[in-house]
Amino acid sequence: MGLSCVACAPKTSDSNLVQLSKDAKEIRNSIAKSDEKILAGADQTELYISKLVGKKVVVVGNQTSVIGQSHLVDSLQKLGINIVKAFSPEHGFRGVADAGEKVNSSVDSKTGIPIVSLYGSNKKPTQEQLKGVEIIVFDVQDVGVRFYTYISTLHYVMEAAAEAKIPVIILDRPNPNGHYVDGPVLESAYKSFIGMHKVPVVYGMTIGEYGQMINGEGWLSGSLVCDLSVIPLKNYTHQSSYSLSIAPSPNLKTDEAINLYPSLCLFEGTVVSVGRGTETPFEIYGHPDFPKTDFSFTPKPMEGAKSPLLMNKLCNGYNLHQSKNLASFNLEHIIQANKLLGSEKLFSNSKFFNLLAGNSVLIEQIKKKVPESEIRKSWEKGLAEFELVREKYLIYE
Repeated sequence: MGLSCVACAPKTSDSNLVQLSKDAKEIRNSIAKSDEKILAGADQTELYISKLVGKKVVVVGNQTSVIGQSHLVDSLQKLGINIVKAFSPEHGFRGVADAGEKVNSSVDSKTGIPIVSLYGSNKKPTQEQLKGVEIIVFDVQDVGVRFYTYISTLHYVMEAAAEAKIPVIILDRPNPNGHYVDGPVLESAYKSFIGMHKVPVVYGMTIGEYGQMINGEGWLSGSLVCDLSVIPLKNYTHQSSYSLSIAPSPNLKTDEAINLYPSLCLFEGTVVSVGRGTETPFEIYGHPDFPKTDFSFTPKPMEGAKSPLLMNKLCNGYNLHQSKNLASFNLEHIIQANKLLGSEKLFSNSKFFNLLAGNSVLIEQIKKKVPESEIRKSWEKGLAEFELVREKYLIYE
């Protein structure tokens, strides 16, 4: 059977916190461990199909919502489940829209199911859109980074479901950046859709664990509690090596890009290109005014990058394709760019940079050329406090 949320109420006392921790550990110990391949929650239909039979079901998903090679919606329909509509996050139901591009609601050409965009006129499902719905299945591949918006979509789906008293099932998936926790913790003044919660840039949790934290920390409006179940991964730990077979968004095409994304995404708040409009986004970075190197690229319009930064301009830059796998939030590249271009030129969009960083301190530290070791020390207290919160909701070792 599916796992109920182990942290389904806001924290109220020390005894409750102890119980939450015990419950999380019991769930962790109940998951079979072997040398077999990792199984996503969606793959284990026997754990959740009975919850859907005879119900009017909504699926929140995109191109990563699959069982084997088949889309989740197609598979559930074949099993006789009544999918009344689908909700899609940023990048759309088939995952081809640009970052930040408004996505309109539509109809899925294959199934005829109405698709309601949660990255268009509204980011939170309306009560009208949920009318008649009896259960919601959430199945989206996350990458474990605060400014990757799928966790914000999860928040709003849980909040709307709690208001409508509709249960939510999260079909859990591995976090390819789940092997570490790092970066500054979001300050409340910088809350936005690219950072809604008091977590570091890299938080080291699966989306199922994260959903439990949203519930347990009382982050939903008015301290609402969502009726949440998590279908756990099998044969997974946070140190598991896992290669995504489907790109979670158009510009995260490879394992290397996903690993570099937390660190290179800071450039999105600067004049420097991270390779959108090339075949290797988030594996490279550059600018026309960087000194000439043995590597250059020219961003061009393409699917997922219709009007990329520095379009049609030759960028001198750096190719990180064969870099060592990161286990930390790396500031080396943004510090290097500041030396090459100067702060006034680099930080043309300081407001967006601060939203990505989750504070206004990091940009000033970089401008003042504070050593990276000192910058890291400024995160230590926030990270230590977050680790204590995180531990309560972990399902996996």
